Amino acid sequence: MNVELLSTRANPMVDPALHVWGWEIPVYLFLGGWVAGMLVLSGWRLLTGGLRTARCVCGLMPWMGLLLLSVGMLALFLDLEHKLHVWRLYVTFEATSPMSWGAWILLLIYPVLVAQVVARPPALLVDFFPALGRLSDRLTGSPRGLAALGWLSVASGVALGIYTGVLLGSLGARPLWNSALLGPLFLVSGLSAGAAFGHLVASDPDERVTLARIDIAALVIEVGLVGLMLLALLGGATAHREAAGLLLGGPYTAVFWVLAVGLGMLLPIAVQGLAVSHRIAHTPVAPLLVLAGGLALRFVIVYAGQASHWARA
Repeated sequence: MNVELLSTRANPMVDPALHVWGWEIPVYLFLGGWVAGMLVLSGWRLLTGGLRTARCVCGLMPWMGLLLLSVGMLALFLDLEHKLHVWRLYVTFEATSPMSWGAWILLLIYPVLVAQVVARPPALLVDFFPALGRLSDRLTGSPRGLAALGWLSVASGVALGIYTGVLLGSLGARPLWNSALLGPLFLVSGLSAGAAFGHLVASDPDERVTLARIDIAALVIEVGLVGLMLLALLGGATAHREAAGLLLGGPYTAVFWVLAVGLGMLLPIAVQGLAVSHRIAHTPVAPLLVLAGGLALRFVIVYAGQASHWARA
């Protein structure tokens, strides 16, 4: 005898559920956005001649990007229900599927990061592999080739950053995610994370100031996008207003406003603003708060989104 159960809630302890996203998805979204931000920034530095600067942070970002993207892919793999069938994503392409777009975007990011590494390889690797040095000279010796790599890095970073938000925004069954602003929000948040990392590790004082200013601008835009998203939810249907209520007095309010917005956006804006105006010394506290706040934002959006639902008619 077949039994069919219908549920409008998303609590696996009460109702049957096919799958509930855990920590793996917000970690994957955060790391993907971080890599996207570094791709945009390193591509911009390639276009503006940063590669010729000995201490340019763009030399470190591709290595960090390869590491973070691999960790993010591992988190995504751990979340898959049928892990042995992951290869099926790469034998087809569905233009209307965000999952399909994401699988291919993630795969194509690796060659771009490797090309950035080749453009500026460490001296130790060149000593062991002289061919790597010759390949680097060929790539960086051509202004067109360097410009092409720079634009490709920026474009792939924008695609990856927007995708991390579109992945959720395309799931209309969850009212909190049903917003076109998630793509831009996650892209700007990733750019902020990339700039914060650059600010944290940059050894050149002028570059540190530039990256701090980029981070401030990204954070201000991010705060604005968060406000617009909440206003759009409050002006929508009942389900959208209830979804906004999860962040405005509901169970996710404290984490969202204290960790994601307060400590992750507003406080770093103030601290980095004082630093770039030379009122206080540059401190690693602000960029670390930006990174922690970006991770908290993904956790809140993913978990609160799963708690939001459409009322059954």
